[in-house]
Amino acid sequence: MKLEDAEQDEQKMQRLVNLVCFENAITDEMRSEAEKAGITLYTMEEVIMKGREVQKAGNATINEPEADDIYCFSYTSGTTGDPKGVKLSHKMVIGAAFAVQGRMANVGPMTTEDMYISYLPSAHSFEQAVFGLSLVYGMRCGFFGGNVLKLTEDMQILKPTLFPSVPRLYNRIYGKLQDKVKEASGVKGWLINKAIAAKSFYHKSGQGLTHKVYDKLVFSKMKSVLGGNVRMMITGSAPISPDVLDFLKIAFCSDIVEGYGMTETCAGSFVTFPGDPETGHVGGPLQNVKIRLRDIPEMGYMSTNDPPKGEVCFWGPSIMKGYFRNEEKTAEAFHNDWLLSGDVGMVLPNGALKIVDRAKNIFKLSQGEYIAPEKLENVYVTSQYIAQNWVYGDSLRDYVIIFVVLDPEAAKKYSEANGVSVEAMPTDAKFIEAVYDDMMKCAKEGKLNSLEKPKQMMLLNDPWTIENEYLTPTMKMKRNIAKIKLAEEIKTMYEQPVTLKEKK
Repeated sequence: MKLEDAEQDEQKMQRLVNLVCFENAITDEMRSEAEKAGITLYTMEEVIMKGREVQKAGNATINEPEADDIYCFSYTSGTTGDPKGVKLSHKMVIGAAFAVQGRMANVGPMTTEDMYISYLPSAHSFEQAVFGLSLVYGMRCGFFGGNVLKLTEDMQILKPTLFPSVPRLYNRIYGKLQDKVKEASGVKGWLINKAIAAKSFYHKSGQGLTHKVYDKLVFSKMKSVLGGNVRMMITGSAPISPDVLDFLKIAFCSDIVEGYGMTETCAGSFVTFPGDPETGHVGGPLQNVKIRLRDIPEMGYMSTNDPPKGEVCFWGPSIMKGYFRNEEKTAEAFHNDWLLSGDVGMVLPNGALKIVDRAKNIFKLSQGEYIAPEKLENVYVTSQYIAQNWVYGDSLRDYVIIFVVLDPEAAKKYSEANGVSVEAMPTDAKFIEAVYDDMMKCAKEGKLNSLEKPKQMMLLNDPWTIENEYLTPTMKMKRNIAKIKLAEEIKTMYEQPVTLKEKK
């Protein structure tokens, strides 16, 4: 979009008068075009020099920030509509950083000797939370080289002590390590499997994540994948399989705490206790929030259930005051001053919270049954063949369908073993059957019911990306956009007779 067009677009940018470019890449043509729209372009270097001139002239007036001043606008992912600007204040960020640090105190406080690698988009609330930790506690931050596929190479150089990541990457690391384990044979294979079994037993019985013999013989090579110095790992932004967490803990000889929160809660709201051998939950609430469960009768989630279930609602000093210039959406986000999360939680006997479903993005099938697609997608993505997937359902239909983007390495391996080209695999009957059978194994492990198993599937080779507009900057699926882009495919799949059947 040209700048003059942007200014005329319903006057959404009528108050924009300055733009700062962090790279020295402004051309004379760009400056001229900006001037026509009433906008002045600066490089970051020019801004710094102007600040020094004002300081030398003695005209600088520094206004110290107040606790409730806005630190930044952090935009939500926009998975079902336009992103909303969450107004994060200094108090919110500092409160969340202090609360998270307090929960992890028994592994040692974060200091200037610690370092983390930043690779998540700045718009991601998870990245905002960890960067807030670095600002408050002086932890160093190293930025990746720009290619996520080379992230492990960057970590060999940086050697971080803290590794925050999302389940998508942890799942890929888990898959790579599992492949290496399966490939090992003979004495080597026997030793690796014995080491995994022994450390898993010690971990589950609360005896720690290190072993004097096996760490040196087996796990030192696995740990080197992350640079070798990691002492704490964090996962958040989406659910992760307990099996993945348990394996990575013993493989990297490091605890992994699971966090839960929202952009609207400054991300840090729940974190598991380091050393907790139980996985599959997100721990208890941090000291910066209070929670309660809201009944959802139509889905059968009630606070009177045993254990109690309902939509997770937040209140406290780290809760947003509202969305930037969006009073309507702000009002929708709250119920009696409590922020609605859209997530269904279950409070376990020990006080920990387990996320079990979604109250948002659900749809109803023709039988009247509710389906939470994100829950299903998190189960099916654990299949060795699946890199990305999108579950869709129509209220006039009695079953769901699924679109699957194939994992390129798994597809290549199958291609070499079976003599089928990667390009032909999305329509190869035997391969489709292999993918579906593997998905059904995941469905069984995830305890999905028959209505949560797709009856039609379309395989794709090309990934969904930010560039082709399927993903948000935080790498989440734009469900409304996908529905539009794949409208013809959806229609075709529902018009065809059901072909997928689970083997008994």
